[in-house]
Amino acid sequence: MKKQKNHAQQFVVCVNNTGYPASLELHKIYRVLPDKEAAKDGDLRVIDESGEDYLYPAPRFAEITVPRPVLRSLLHLRRGA
Repeated sequence: MKKQKNHAQQFVVCVNNTGYPASLELHKIYRVLPDKEAAKDGDLRVIDESGEDYLYPAPRFAEITVPRPVLRSLLHLRRGA
């Protein structure tokens, strides 16, 4: 996985949920929270299906660029949840 960009919001898509089928849905978009220490170890802090943030190995995800209308929708969903 590429080095995390300095964006206010970062999103990834799960490309491997092996061992975590209840926590991560394959091909679903997840929000990433900044965590420099986790990144040093090759991990991402992801808000998973529980609604809580947990560390997962970065190779389980692909970073995506989210178009502005989709970003607004994703952020609105998270506020309403």
